Amino acid sequence: MNNPWTTELWRLTAVIALALLAGSLTQATTLLLIIALSLYILWHLYHLRQLYNWLNAKGKFHPPTGRGLWREVFDQLYHLQKRNRNRKKKLARFLNRFQESTAAMPDATVVLDAQWQIQWINSAARDLLGLRPKKDAGQYITNLLRQPAFKHYIEQAAFQQPLEIHAPADDTVQLSIRIIPYGKKQHLLVARDITRLTQLEQVRRDFVANISHELRTPLTVLNGYLETMQDDDDPALAPWQPSLNQMHQQTGRMKNIVNDLLMLSRLESGASHHSATVYMAAMLATIREDAIALSGDKKQTITLDADPGLQLKGNEGELHSAFSNLVFNAVRYTPSGGHITIRWHKDKQGAHFEVSDDGIGIPPQNIPRLTERFYRVDAGRSRDEGGTGLGLAIVKHVLQRHQATLLIKSAVNKGSTFSCRFPASTVVQTRPREDD
Repeated sequence: MNNPWTTELWRLTAVIALALLAGSLTQATTLLLIIALSLYILWHLYHLRQLYNWLNAKGKFHPPTGRGLWREVFDQLYHLQKRNRNRKKKLARFLNRFQESTAAMPDATVVLDAQWQIQWINSAARDLLGLRPKKDAGQYITNLLRQPAFKHYIEQAAFQQPLEIHAPADDTVQLSIRIIPYGKKQHLLVARDITRLTQLEQVRRDFVANISHELRTPLTVLNGYLETMQDDDDPALAPWQPSLNQMHQQTGRMKNIVNDLLMLSRLESGASHHSATVYMAAMLATIREDAIALSGDKKQTITLDADPGLQLKGNEGELHSAFSNLVFNAVRYTPSGGHITIRWHKDKQGAHFEVSDDGIGIPPQNIPRLTERFYRVDAGRSRDEGGTGLGLAIVKHVLQRHQATLLIKSAVNKGSTFSCRFPASTVVQTRPREDD
């Protein structure tokens, strides 16, 4: 097959040669050359006009008939147009299948562009989010879902965790909203009705809180009678003293479990906690003194390194409970003569509370489950040390309420480090108090 460009160059050469030959015979070379080139240009303009009309004609698929180079151009454009039509058909079929599948989903699905404008809505979004598929297309999602929590969720762009809010059209419906980035800064919003799960979780929390309250009174009565019998000098009670001591110890342990369960219920209630400036150095010094008293005869070295000018916004009671749990765990699981270090410092990422020890350590397979309620690495030893199995669960909930995270590093027989990371927004830099 000849190259169309070579053929076209030969055609132009022939036109010029014929014009020069005719010009040499008629003594009008310039005029004939201008006429020949003009006709050649008009021939190309004719084909350009055909191309223009074909590209702008609606519904006309087959290209015009051309000659020379233009035949090749028309043929290439025809095949390119055919491939594009096939791709569009495939894309349309894929888009239809996507819309059909998402429309059948019970979860609300909204496709958003880079500017958070609505591109597409499925039918479930109409019921759960109150959106209208036809009228709301092109609208900003934040103009239609006006909850402050949702706007803050969008602004923070922290989409690792879902957001739970009430449905705009019905406050009795609880939604879990997740935003999934994809493509070129586009987003997929998925909202799920979790009302039933929320109700079941509330029933569980209410049950735990109620049973804990009910157990508190009889345990207090039993503990009081046992203390009275232990302090009684009646010789008839002497043989029963070991049993009474064991009963008193177990009722005390049950009281601790009840108190921890009640605190967990308060933390899970979702009620906003009172936020104030917590002077960390003073609080940690108190926790260290309590840890030394708990250590007793174990002769452990407990050191504190706290920035006296670094404070935290939050609930002092909750933070004291979380930090003391971590420190007391280190005391319980560090052998005699061991070392425990408490640190409170700041870097570019925020503030950090760390408790490090050279105790028995934790096997790596157990670390992900440490914050579960009543989970114990060694159940027998944990009970002997006086733990309730709820301490780290309390720590997790307190940190969540203070926008913080818990990191655990540990190696068996080498020790553990528990780190609480607080965002910079919760940090307060002040002058140290005189009693720090």
